[in-house]
Amino acid sequence: MSVTAAVAKKVLTDRINRIEVSATMAITAEALKMKAAGTSLADFGAGEPHFATPRHIKDAAIAAIEQNFTRYTAVAGIPELRKAVVERHAADFGSNYTPEECVFTTGGKLALFNAVQVLVDHGDEVVLPVPYWVSFKDIIQYAGGKVVLVESDEREDFRITAQMIEAAITPKTKAIVLNTPSNPSGAVVSPADLEAIVRMAHARGIYVLLDECYVYLTFTGAVVSGGTFTDCKEHIVILGSLSKTYAMTGWRAGFALGPKAIIAAMGKLQSQSTSNAASMVQRASVAALTGPQECVAAMRADYLKLRDQMLAGFKTIPGLTCTVPQGAFYVYPNVSAFIGRGGVKSAADLAAKLLSEAHVVAVPGEAFGTSEHIRLCYAVASAVVDEGVKRMCAYFQTLG
Repeated sequence: MSVTAAVAKKVLTDRINRIEVSATMAITAEALKMKAAGTSLADFGAGEPHFATPRHIKDAAIAAIEQNFTRYTAVAGIPELRKAVVERHAADFGSNYTPEECVFTTGGKLALFNAVQVLVDHGDEVVLPVPYWVSFKDIIQYAGGKVVLVESDEREDFRITAQMIEAAITPKTKAIVLNTPSNPSGAVVSPADLEAIVRMAHARGIYVLLDECYVYLTFTGAVVSGGTFTDCKEHIVILGSLSKTYAMTGWRAGFALGPKAIIAAMGKLQSQSTSNAASMVQRASVAALTGPQECVAAMRADYLKLRDQMLAGFKTIPGLTCTVPQGAFYVYPNVSAFIGRGGVKSAADLAAKLLSEAHVVAVPGEAFGTSEHIRLCYAVASAVVDEGVKRMCAYFQTLG
C-alpha cells in the first residue's frame, strides 16, 4: 500500500463523529481555567450539590480501604449493594426488583449509556422530550438510533403529557427516554401522565428508560417512580444515581433496574469496558442506601430555599422570565429579550459573554435543545446566588 493511500484512510469512526463534547463539561473546563488564573466566578455551571458527602458514607469508604476491600468485585456489584439498591427502591416506591435485576455502574451516566447500547440498534427511533439533558441525544446517536424530539411548551411549564409522547410514536419506536424531575428545566411529569406513558409503552412493546437522577429532589410532595407500576416492569429500565441524592458526584455511583435479560446484557457490556465500580465506592453506597436518610430531606429543603432565592433575584432583572422548577436544582430562564442586543447573537453567545465579562458561569440552552434559554444550577451557597444575580443584572443593563 502506498503512503498516499495510507494517509487517505479515515482516522475517526462515524460513531464518534455523531456526538459532541458535553456542553456542561466544556463550560466546567473553561471555568476551571479561569479559577486557576485567579478569577472569582459565580459558578452555576456544573450540576453538583454544594454539600459535602455525609459523614457516615465517607466513613464506610475509609473503613473499606483500611480493611483492604480494594480488589475486583463482581462486575454488577457486590451482593449486599445490589440488595441495598432494590430494597431502598422498594421501600420508597413500591417496586419489586430482585438483586439479579440490578447492575451497579460507574455513575448514572454509564447506566444510561449501557442501557441504550444494549437496546437501541441502527435505525431504531427513541422518543426524547425537549429540553433534554445534554448527553441523551448524543448517547442515542452514538448507538445509531434516531432521536425523535417532542417539543414542550414553556407557557405550560415545559410539561410533558402522555398524549405528546403518543403522538411521536411510530412503528420504528424502540424506546422513550424520560427524565423527571428534568435537567435542565426542573419540570416534573405528573404521576398520572407517568403512569399513562408507562402503560402505553408496555402495551406496545416499547421500552421506557426512566432517568431518576433527581427523583428524590421533587418539590411537589409526590415522589413517584415508574417502577411503581410493577405489572409493566417488562418494559421499564430505571436509571438511578447516588450522585445528587447523597452529594456523591465524584464517587461515580449509579445503577440500573430492569428485566433480567437487559440487566444481564448491560453487565456483559460493562465486563468489557469499565468492569466493576470501585470497590470502596460500593461499600460507601451500601452505607448511603441503608443508613440514615434525613440528609436527603435536609438537602432537598435547602435546594427549595435556594430556588426561591434565585427566582426572587430574577425578578430584579427586567426582561428575564423563568418558569418555576418543580424539582432538581436548576433554573432555565428565557433570555430571548437580550438576544440581538449589545452584539449578543444567541444564547450560546450570551453564556460566553456572561462568563468572560460578568464572570457568571451558565450553560447555553442550545445544549439542551432550545435556543432562548440558559441553565443555571442553584446548588451553591446562598451568597453565590446573590452575587451571581447581582452580576447578571449589571451585565444585562449594559446591553441597552
